[in-house]
Amino acid sequence: MSANAEHLADPELVAAVWDLEPLVDGGGPDGARRLLEDAAMRAADFAVRHGGRVAQLDAVALTAAMGDLSAIREMTMRAFIYAQLRHEGNLDDEAASALYQEVAERRLPIEQTARFFELEWAALRPADMEQLLDSAGAALDFAAHHLRRTHDAGTELLSAPEERVLSETAPTSRLAWTRLIAELCSAVRFEVDGEAVGVGAILSLREDPDRGLRRRAQRAYAAALEPGLRTRAFAYNALMQGHATLDRLRGRGHWLDAKNRENGISGAEAQALIDAVVGRYDISHRWHQLKARLLGLDRLADYDVMAPVGSIERRYSYAEARELVLDSYGSFSPRAQAIVSRFFDEGWIDAPPRPTKFFPAFCESEAPSVHPYVLLNHTARFGGVMTMAHELGHGLHGVLAAPRGIFHVQAPTIVAETASIFGETLLAERMLANTRDDQERLAIIALDIDGAMKAVHWQIAFNRFEDAAHTRRRSDGELTPDVLDELYAQAMGDYHGDAVEPTPGIEREWSIVPHFFFDVPGYVYGYAFGQLQALAAYARYRQVGEPFVEHYLAMLAGGGSRSPHRLAAMIGIDLNDPGFWNSGLDLIDTRLREAETLADAARDELG
Repeated sequence: MSANAEHLADPELVAAVWDLEPLVDGGGPDGARRLLEDAAMRAADFAVRHGGRVAQLDAVALTAAMGDLSAIREMTMRAFIYAQLRHEGNLDDEAASALYQEVAERRLPIEQTARFFELEWAALRPADMEQLLDSAGAALDFAAHHLRRTHDAGTELLSAPEERVLSETAPTSRLAWTRLIAELCSAVRFEVDGEAVGVGAILSLREDPDRGLRRRAQRAYAAALEPGLRTRAFAYNALMQGHATLDRLRGRGHWLDAKNRENGISGAEAQALIDAVVGRYDISHRWHQLKARLLGLDRLADYDVMAPVGSIERRYSYAEARELVLDSYGSFSPRAQAIVSRFFDEGWIDAPPRPTKFFPAFCESEAPSVHPYVLLNHTARFGGVMTMAHELGHGLHGVLAAPRGIFHVQAPTIVAETASIFGETLLAERMLANTRDDQERLAIIALDIDGAMKAVHWQIAFNRFEDAAHTRRRSDGELTPDVLDELYAQAMGDYHGDAVEPTPGIEREWSIVPHFFFDVPGYVYGYAFGQLQALAAYARYRQVGEPFVEHYLAMLAGGGSRSPHRLAAMIGIDLNDPGFWNSGLDLIDTRLREAETLADAARDELG
């Protein structure tokens, strides 16, 4: 059964479509416009009352001003999320695309009207800032960490007129390129066995137990990446050069500095993670060699990398996937299970795969006065169940952090990915606890290792491609598609080693990976950070037991109100420990050794 036919045969999946109206108080597109109109009036009034006088605010006035700013930001964010989710639910919908562009264009001047506040705030002396925050005390908890981060980022800010130009030209510059790429990628179709499918469906076929189908799908995938490649390469070059220009204007020394600042870690800390994973590429090489043996192959092809091992080939209906995920969260915490259940019960998920829908999956939780929304392209394979557990980890995080308000609901990527991957780990461990025999255990361990490889080693390989591309773009000028292909092939070759044979043409895959085209480059290493921190967190849970649960939920409830280091410390993890990354990699290695032992035992049984 094809991926499209498969989801149409599942009525619960077809019905799992989100309701976006709470974002705009039931007003549809006009409701989004009214939110922006209200926000614009409030921003203008805010500027009249506080422009040029931020340095004179006392603690009470500062708290009130931040409350006003919170309301303005919440309104603009709700309008933007509504337009964004309508657009990404159907990228071919011209009306939704037009609304998205309209909201993006109207949102930025509103933000710019209030931008004076952070410029004036950043100009305060550090001692005066801290004294003011201390005076405000608990009343300003909803904004204190944000204000400290804003002040810290002040070194990158330009003058008010320059910031205005950058803000007002963003919708027709870097944001326009990002939107264009999303629409170009969603329009690519892949011909498999006479059926035209989108990128979500084609990638899910990599997990099909039928090797012939996987081969045909991968060849169709590689072939379809050639048309339009030059256009996508041009857009990527434009984005990279735009990032380089912003970095130069803001005094950043490295292409990853903006993402590191956003994540709240130093460049040295990010590089330590990257170096640790690259230094343990032997784990991925060993796993792919073992997987070839488990599949009865001399060597894996790239379309075998995510293939299922053993007996866990069954399909999971949407209802079965939901129950597995709820049961996994419930085994950890009834409170967590109750929160996750609301996503299904209250229409917070859009689950069916559609050819024109954004791929792959995400959770949007930046409107704390409403609730998070989850987008899935759900497949009936176990990988689809894992994705559901992953995104609902983000959803749990968003609900718990919502009381922190608009300034602190969103945790840095590296913390957010810890929450989602912890959810995957709960599901994998629940499945392992219910295994019937060693064969089934090996099949589940294989899926778990595949997930770890995808989150850690594969994402760092993506980072190595990005690093090479951004570095070369800045030194050599515009990069041809052939050069970008070579850089991608090199990064994937280092990750795979000699264990995997690439399909000809797959080196063009960089041109359809959405993370490379984000507004702030460098997102992907957050997955590796989150995976390794989640493994460390789960190890702490196994060690500490029930008392860990409340500490973990309290960490999630912290949202972005503290630094990643302080949040990690809440669950007993020290990110400053030089051996931290290797300890997480050792846990993956331990799981791999168990798989090797089980595989050897099975071979011995067969004689």
